[in-house]
Amino acid sequence: MLAGTPHCDFGADCGPVKVGVDEAGRGPLAGPVVAAAVVLCKPRPGGLDDSKKLTAPRRAGLDLAVRRRCAWGVGVVEVDEIDRLNIFGATMLAMTLAVSRLCAVLQREADAVLVDGNLTPAGRTPGWRWPARAIVGGDAREPAISAASIIAKEWRDRLMRDAACTHPHYGWDRNKGYGTPDHLAALHEHGPSPLHRRSFAPVAQLEMF
Repeated sequence: MLAGTPHCDFGADCGPVKVGVDEAGRGPLAGPVVAAAVVLCKPRPGGLDDSKKLTAPRRAGLDLAVRRRCAWGVGVVEVDEIDRLNIFGATMLAMTLAVSRLCAVLQREADAVLVDGNLTPAGRTPGWRWPARAIVGGDAREPAISAASIIAKEWRDRLMRDAACTHPHYGWDRNKGYGTPDHLAALHEHGPSPLHRRSFAPVAQLEMF
């Protein structure tokens, strides 16, 4: 399930729908890029913050709390699309998928979408149809974006732990696909897997030899 509205009523009489959006996985050498979109419930879960500032147990607990109580959607863009579009285009697509799925379960459109960073998919990705505003550092400043950053991070981490069972050489359960020394050493020893991003320099350079 890539979206949910567990306990909230977001009908037309509930006021404007403000969505927070963030992504995880722009930098790794392997695995998908994941975006999440969240509309917070009232009262919202306490302790929301940039996912990178939270301990793993705290982040996991907040991920469950947000998905149980609030409205959310997730977009996952796989490696072949990352290589075809480039990572920026793939990230914008993941955000578009996340908001679209959220709106589908809400059964109404978003009135405003707040996106972490300095750019939004507006005018850059087919299918984006919502008013959008970029907020630099939004994952620490805007609670709905904080919630989205937590869901995106936890969702992608689960995908990479699952992938590590099929491709155990690369240590993805630990490094989540980032270019750590152990990951790079495994790449040199075993070569790229089907989940490696061929358009990323460390992987592309290996394939030249």
